[in-house]
Amino acid sequence: MESKQIRRTVTVKNEEETRSFGISLGRQARAGQILALSGDLGTGKTALTRYIAEGLGVRETISSPTFTVIKEYESGRLPLYHFDVYRLSDPDELFNIGAYEYFDGEGLCVIEWAELIEDELPPETEYIFIEYGQQEGERIYRCTF
Repeated sequence: MESKQIRRTVTVKNEEETRSFGISLGRQARAGQILALSGDLGTGKTALTRYIAEGLGVRETISSPTFTVIKEYESGRLPLYHFDVYRLSDPDELFNIGAYEYFDGEGLCVIEWAELIEDELPPETEYIFIEYGQQEGERIYRCTF
């Protein structure tokens, strides 16, 4: 999936820098924006989503929607639609859960494991590829926006 044009690379050295990056993304988020997160298990997709939610002003506790596929949070500046598509066996399941309505909606969609549904995502989707850095705890975010 990392064939998308990378426009920005952010290297964070600890959890506080990850928090700062996520909050910044949340504060800059726009209605209808889609952020597609990709990275190995444990690279921090849910943690980044938690910080994006903080930047939006979401008051609810953010947890991974692994078994529900999507969770909605309405308490922030924009609605947050948090997807985890890891367990989808077929992209057609997106239709069944109404994902395309969320993609066209007025909230921010954050999609974990987005590489599994890349062909179903709108062209304006912005991608964040997360990988471990060279140092312990370091993360690298490669962004298409």
